[in-house]
Amino acid sequence: MAGQSVGDEAVRQATLDDRVASLAHLFRSRVAASGPRVAFQHLVPGAADGTNGGDRVSERLVSLTWDETRTRVDAWAAGLVALGVGVEDRVAIASTTRLEWALADLAVVCAGAATTTIYPTMLDADVAYIVADSGSRVVFAENDAQVEKLRAHRDELPEVLRVVTFDGTSQSSDGPDGWVVSVDRLAELGRTLLAEQPRVLDERIDSLTPLHLATVIYTSGTTGRPKGVLLTHDALVYEGASVDSVSLLNEDDLQFLWLPLSHVFGKVLLVLPLQIGFATAIDGRIDRIVDNLAVIRPTFMGAAPRIFEKAYARIAMMFAHETGGKKKLIDWALGVGAEVASRRERGESTGRVLAAQHAVADRLVLSKVRERFGGRVKFFISGSAALNPDVARWFSSVGLLIIEGYGLTESSAATCVNRPRPGCYSFGSVGWPMPGTEVTVANDGELLVRGPGVMRGYHQMQEASADALSEDGWLHTGDIGSIDERGFVRVTDRKKDLFKTSGGKYIAPSAIESSFKGICPYVSQFVVVGEGRNFASALVTLDPEATTGWAARNGMTGQAYADIATSDGVRAMMQGYVDELNSGLNRWETIKKFTILDHDLSVEDGEITPSLKVRRKVVTDRYQEQVEDLYR
Repeated sequence: MAGQSVGDEAVRQATLDDRVASLAHLFRSRVAASGPRVAFQHLVPGAADGTNGGDRVSERLVSLTWDETRTRVDAWAAGLVALGVGVEDRVAIASTTRLEWALADLAVVCAGAATTTIYPTMLDADVAYIVADSGSRVVFAENDAQVEKLRAHRDELPEVLRVVTFDGTSQSSDGPDGWVVSVDRLAELGRTLLAEQPRVLDERIDSLTPLHLATVIYTSGTTGRPKGVLLTHDALVYEGASVDSVSLLNEDDLQFLWLPLSHVFGKVLLVLPLQIGFATAIDGRIDRIVDNLAVIRPTFMGAAPRIFEKAYARIAMMFAHETGGKKKLIDWALGVGAEVASRRERGESTGRVLAAQHAVADRLVLSKVRERFGGRVKFFISGSAALNPDVARWFSSVGLLIIEGYGLTESSAATCVNRPRPGCYSFGSVGWPMPGTEVTVANDGELLVRGPGVMRGYHQMQEASADALSEDGWLHTGDIGSIDERGFVRVTDRKKDLFKTSGGKYIAPSAIESSFKGICPYVSQFVVVGEGRNFASALVTLDPEATTGWAARNGMTGQAYADIATSDGVRAMMQGYVDELNSGLNRWETIKKFTILDHDLSVEDGEITPSLKVRRKVVTDRYQEQVEDLYR
């Protein structure tokens, strides 16, 4: 396969073949190799910075070395053993993305147990279902809000020995040594056990094999109960080894990790530093991503497409409002950057003249864009949904390469990924399969995956497991796609999301939705509907921040989001972008009608997953009346 011979193939294969038995072994090896180096960074409050009358508190980065990480992890892991957690017992984590999530996850695997991941936005009934269905014995709960979800269903959770809270109040009616305890109390239990049995954790780790269970990740199903995906230690260790084998990263890199760690994408991004040794700065506050980029100054970051779409829209609108000579300079610089980016994508030489022009364009314009992202980013990784190729090309034109990847919870996330080298990526594709993984296309166009990263099955769902996994190990992904002549894999849409109009024409909604987000800087969500109808329509929501800017320029400053979104001016503006979209679509794909909702979709309302994907069925069911109005 073209481009995949980069690097020493023997070394690449050795990296895959020589992988260790478990994540716990990998962690111990990393501590031994990188003990005094920084493992994690996190932001903590500093002093008041004088802003807003001194009310605003600044933040500072605090680092934790690998040696310090092991000290904390060992205490927590031994504490779990002291509570009665055994090998392959499940321990749940219900928390936002933060340092303690990573430490708890490492403690679970070092105790020989398996992590059950729970989104902190889940309703208490769903949390109770996952904890009970997984058979979790201990739950790490971030704060009192998460504790109360569990306490409300305590009668349904007889297997839960303790709830360990990061920030919550353990001095409750349960008592200081009752059902709810603090992490400090857990650490005390662990240190006591280690003093009595110094080798207790080593013995647990030595007993682990590649086929032992490492994690149970529940998919955010759109119908019925979520399914618990069983991933072994080998599946996750393989993911780290495969990424290492293609030399994407090295120990001097710095990752900014904000993604939900309950999602497989975030979970695998915690595995990579164990394999490679780079440091990871953790902060899950989505509203602080841009601010944190400037503080952390990472060399790479994983994100969902929505983050890149918002950043693109914000900067593109700023550029669009420039005038005169400055506008001409920006347009020229972006044009030069786009030509350089296009040649790099094709693996072609820049040439001396273009290189000289690019040096000027970069100094005057392009480098200033990169500074907004910390100034040190080597590349971004996009996953969890389709990224618009035009957005990716725009970022590439300013020197910020986004390499798109692909995977499912059932395949441990990193199934395919573009490589950040000239000629080794193709915008609009999800790249080449990772070494050791096979991808093929079934007769009906469905992508099939086989390799070490594929799940063991669904927890307590034999029939669903048999439907997803063939006898010879192929995972049915549920995605429609293709593989081009250079080996790049392309994903068209979810098989279940494809719909047929009453005229018999198939429409792939996510491709249209992605295209629109690359055209319109004001859109937040664009949900295409039309199953069984004679034409396609769309439900539209606006990005609140971008909409506020539009309102200020159109005499609607200070008006409510709902009033702006439903105004004639916004309707006319959006119609123009829909017309532009339709000009590039087949006749049967064009959006004939659309309605703009008076509010954005949200994670809190269950309309968007924590990884920022639209829950299509939830949205179309919830707004069925608005959809029906489009066809009356």
